[in-house]
Amino acid sequence: MSDYVTEVIARLRAAHPDAHCALDYETPLQLLAAVILSAQCTDERVNLTTPALFVRYPTAEALAAADPEELEAIVRPTGFYRNKARFLRQTAARLLEEYGGEVPPQMEELLTLPGVARKTANVVRGEIYGLADGITVDTHVKRLSARLGLTVETDPVKVERDLMAVIPRESWIEIAHLLIWHGRRVCTARKPDCPACPLNDICPSSSVQWVSGTTNLLTTDH
Repeated sequence: MSDYVTEVIARLRAAHPDAHCALDYETPLQLLAAVILSAQCTDERVNLTTPALFVRYPTAEALAAADPEELEAIVRPTGFYRNKARFLRQTAARLLEEYGGEVPPQMEELLTLPGVARKTANVVRGEIYGLADGITVDTHVKRLSARLGLTVETDPVKVERDLMAVIPRESWIEIAHLLIWHGRRVCTARKPDCPACPLNDICPSSSVQWVSGTTNLLTTDH
């Protein structure tokens, strides 16, 4: 691991000691459902939607047997509700058929579930089982990885591959949380707060220009 990556992780860890999965859940099934709903939707919106979902369908059996229209009405605020409702029902049915109603721990097993791709599988494995086959790449991780010069790719699978090559395996779960929280709090999509960023003197995309040999700094348009 390069000194640069070591420094990035250390500074982000100090800046965001509370970084964690922002989706509310109590069981593996609830987390799986929440992550499926989080596609093209904010975690805040998902967290407003899932309490009613979890109360109405507390088990895989209940979710698999859900009335499609009723389920669609509940998840509608998260967008793409027809597809998401279908994925939830189909995933619950497959969990019952193949895994005794439990969420499996293995990547290859998770990827057989409808609506589950690597991002979802990485979140579930990392959060529930403490396992990492890769790094969760959402919009924040993708954006910050590029700004920090850790990748030039735009495809999430290729971004993940590049991150896995430079981030130590023991930090794969943590780095996703750190980048997500930093992306929400500081390095936002439209107006990153470079002057307040703890990485501004080492980030290649920083709008802050450090003056060599002094403590002064100048800012330029990002």
